[in-house]
Amino acid sequence: MLLAREAVSRILGADPPEHLVFTQNATDSLNILIQGFLTGKEHGCHVLTTALDHNSVLRPLTEYEQQHRIRLTVLPFSKGYVDPDAIASAIGPDTRLMVMTHGSNVLGSVQDIRTIGGILHDNGVYFIVDGAQTAGHIPIDLSTLPVDAYVFTGHKGLLGLQGTGGFYVRDPESIAPVRFGGTGTDSFSLLHPRGMPERFEAGTHNYPGLAGLAAGVKFIEETGIATIENKAARQVSCLIRELREEPNITVYQDNPGLPIIPFNIKGLQNDDVGFMLARRYGIIARTGLHCAPLLHRAIDGGMGCIRLSLSWFTTDQECGIAADAIKEIANHADSQVSPA
Repeated sequence: MLLAREAVSRILGADPPEHLVFTQNATDSLNILIQGFLTGKEHGCHVLTTALDHNSVLRPLTEYEQQHRIRLTVLPFSKGYVDPDAIASAIGPDTRLMVMTHGSNVLGSVQDIRTIGGILHDNGVYFIVDGAQTAGHIPIDLSTLPVDAYVFTGHKGLLGLQGTGGFYVRDPESIAPVRFGGTGTDSFSLLHPRGMPERFEAGTHNYPGLAGLAAGVKFIEETGIATIENKAARQVSCLIRELREEPNITVYQDNPGLPIIPFNIKGLQNDDVGFMLARRYGIIARTGLHCAPLLHRAIDGGMGCIRLSLSWFTTDQECGIAADAIKEIANHADSQVSPA
């Protein structure tokens, strides 16, 4: 567990390592942070988020809005990005918190959290960043970023197992603990320890998962995160260029900063395309709303899309096979070919 904590801290530039907390996943982390921050805050305080965000952000905040705990503003985006000036304009005297994604899980667009964080901190607004899509894919140095808390998941870019995740918090006193129980430390006390990381860690950890997470981070460090990022950018660029050759294909983000390609084929439901890719070509793609309903409402009217996700282990040959398969399906879209 110590090896995993130190490994993730290194790759995120999160210092000290004791301020890095392990949880079940990114959703779990976001709930702990949001609930812990709002504990003791005045009811009706103002919170900001964006239409790019995942339901792991939108649902907790909407629940608190329904309970009249907060007043929520959801900021729009344009071409995959939230305008920092729009954030500045949305801040009011009672704005206490902003929670937003670092990288969109649908569009692959990476937000300028350095500029945004600077604006928020200049106005005394706490900043929680959902880094589920960016950790392990792009260089991140939290020691230089104006971020109060940064959330990660283990099973995506960090190459770990499902059921692992966590967060880094710069000032632990800024978040009230909301879970209490066994820690294996100070067991005579009936009060939960307030030291780090025990302040936010209760119960038995997923030790096999954390061992896998440590191994995944070791692989990333040995390979080089810049090498991983550059390979992904090249493959994504080639795939998008290929898909744009077919007029029936709509690609929703031209230059994603993450290895994600969202698209639809005119005349076909996204679920049907996903089924054909899997059954005919052995290609697995995610279809639907991707737990980002406000984003899809903005880009495709809420019908959802197909999302290709690449990893370090995706080969150039596989990218070519995927491009050819998608173009073949698009070429026959009007004939309504049934899946094999």
